[in-house]
Amino acid sequence: MSDLKSKHCAPCEGGVSRMDREAANNLLGQTKSWKLNDEATEIQRTYTFRNYYETVAFVNAAAWIAHQEDHHADIEFGYKNCRIRYSTHAIDGLSINDFICAAKINDLIGE
Repeated sequence: MSDLKSKHCAPCEGGVSRMDREAANNLLGQTKSWKLNDEATEIQRTYTFRNYYETVAFVNAAAWIAHQEDHHADIEFGYKNCRIRYSTHAIDGLSINDFICAAKINDLIGE
């Protein structure tokens, strides 16, 4: 099993198949606490923090990862929590890029 954190996202403009449920479940083992939606088209995780400052700092760091990888998440946050959802929009489903970014975001908090 290769380390997703050491990989980089490849541009995806469509024309490739989305990942199936089995492949997605296999990669979830490298993305602690991320969950697969019922349709197997998205992964998501909610992070909890002590205060607003920590939450916003995390959101900014996660946004920086998304920018560096050119693979952008849907991010929602409030006072003490942040929910991140990944899906590869060009294929209406999951790609390896979603799991690469999830692993890198987990690395922000040492997971």
